[in-house]
Amino acid sequence: MGRSPCCEKAHTNKGAWTKEEDDRLIAYIKANGEGCWRSLPKAAGLLRCGKSCRLRWINYLRPDLKRGNFSQEEDDLIIKLHSLLGNKWSLIAGRLPGRTDNEIKNYWNTHIRRKLLQRGIDPSTHRPMRTRAEEKCPDLNLELRMSPPRHLDARSPPQEKCLDCRLGSHGDGGGKDCR
Repeated sequence: MGRSPCCEKAHTNKGAWTKEEDDRLIAYIKANGEGCWRSLPKAAGLLRCGKSCRLRWINYLRPDLKRGNFSQEEDDLIIKLHSLLGNKWSLIAGRLPGRTDNEIKNYWNTHIRRKLLQRGIDPSTHRPMRTRAEEKCPDLNLELRMSPPRHLDARSPPQEKCLDCRLGSHGDGGGKDCR
């Protein structure tokens, strides 16, 4: 009912790629272009599955890939895009030419995430993190989360009665407040 396996597991190499395998894959793609990854290993004389060949090409061997460290501009752009898109690494990679989604995801998890945590910023929400005291005992700031009693509410200070109210001389006979 499902798809047939991409390769015969018994006749495939696993683990690190050798220089010879990389050279064969590069030569085949230069001659024939990217295409049917399922048939590529056999045609190129590789004992790898098609998925492994595709990932090796996309993440490591493509000639347009950038090599080396990320620049500060790339760091800033990744942080900005992550705050907008979340963990949608393919979309983020689309805005960083020469960088793969896998490379950006790994860089986020090993460098940027740690940097944000050290600055006290939650990498998921991009907002300042709560203090340790708040995490251990959230009731410490109870008064900040609850509405204070009306007479203590700083947003609407109690109004003073006018002089006529205090003296009961409004002339309405009932001594009602003018508030």
